[in-house]
Amino acid sequence: MPDHAHAPVAPEAVGVDPHRLDVLLRRIRLEVEHGPLPSAQVAVARSGRLVAYETWGDADPGTRYILQSVGRSIVAGAVWKLMGDGLLDIGEQVAAIIPEFAPNGKEAVTVEQVLTHTAGFPFAPLGHPKMLDREQRLAAFGRWRLDYPPGSRFQFHLTSAAWLIAEITERRTGLPFADYLRERIVRPLGLTSVELGVPVDRQPATVAPMTATDRTDDDQEPDPWGPWYLSDPRVLAAGEPSHALVATAADVALYFQALEHSGLWKPEAVAEGTRIRLTEHPHGDQLYGGGGSRRTSMGLFVTVAGPDAGSQLPSTGSPLLFGSAGAAYQLGFMDPETGLSFALLSNGYPLAGYDHSRRGTALLTNIANLAADLVD
Repeated sequence: MPDHAHAPVAPEAVGVDPHRLDVLLRRIRLEVEHGPLPSAQVAVARSGRLVAYETWGDADPGTRYILQSVGRSIVAGAVWKLMGDGLLDIGEQVAAIIPEFAPNGKEAVTVEQVLTHTAGFPFAPLGHPKMLDREQRLAAFGRWRLDYPPGSRFQFHLTSAAWLIAEITERRTGLPFADYLRERIVRPLGLTSVELGVPVDRQPATVAPMTATDRTDDDQEPDPWGPWYLSDPRVLAAGEPSHALVATAADVALYFQALEHSGLWKPEAVAEGTRIRLTEHPHGDQLYGGGGSRRTSMGLFVTVAGPDAGSQLPSTGSPLLFGSAGAAYQLGFMDPETGLSFALLSNGYPLAGYDHSRRGTALLTNIANLAADLVD
């Protein structure tokens, strides 16, 4: 994106209602000044330009946040670029690209199944420090076993899918995924805050620390199996591709704009990436994205609003809107029909990692709907 894209323009200049925008910003600020969030950062963009970029609480405009699942939309963009460049066909079998993956009956798994969370190994393990070493990652791929036949069930693959995406990218480009992301997407777009694998010594000065929003006594400890595993600086530095990306809200919102306005992606690849493949209730525990009152629609590694606007996407946008919510109070999306993109980031997390309370669910729903309703 050009340098001037980071300088907000008047909302009226790009067709954003300033009064609705004011309501949205005041609603988010309330959760910092009179609510549980230690800090929050929000950005709104349209027509390739920011129209709002605000930071409240214990942070500043240069503060970066751990994106959690919001980062999946950026990982998806890397895949769409491979597709548009003729380097990847989603109908390919993963084992044809990564032979080490094939054992234990996984030779039939396709790239598309990995991208739509239907590949059959949602909890395949790859922890720290094994994730640091490529040979150990490949050995783990081989040991993974299917929980159900590929293509038979929609269940979010919390980390396993992204590790495969990273290796596929390296096989097809010769670049480790973090390098591909930096050299082929981040630098050309000028989105300098976006980074995967932030070194431990640089984290304190640049990344908002994860902070408990519901600690009541010193004996309580976070659930280490949810988002809190990224509170370990060594794990964040290891660069697990599905959740460990960091960025500012401005660069997340401008990334979504770049999908349409930068020329870096072929339009047909983005259209293919955001085309709905399935609309179902995700299988599994609510703590890991399962269930929910609304069905979730999946594109290629992004959720799409579709007919039900599930997985905490707004219902006030178009059915084409796509993006992802992140634990616990984060959201990033783009609505191709209105051209509006939005990013809300925070470093506040309940000790359980997620907030499935009535108020927590309503909070993100309300903010999402206000954000998607900024354009007539």
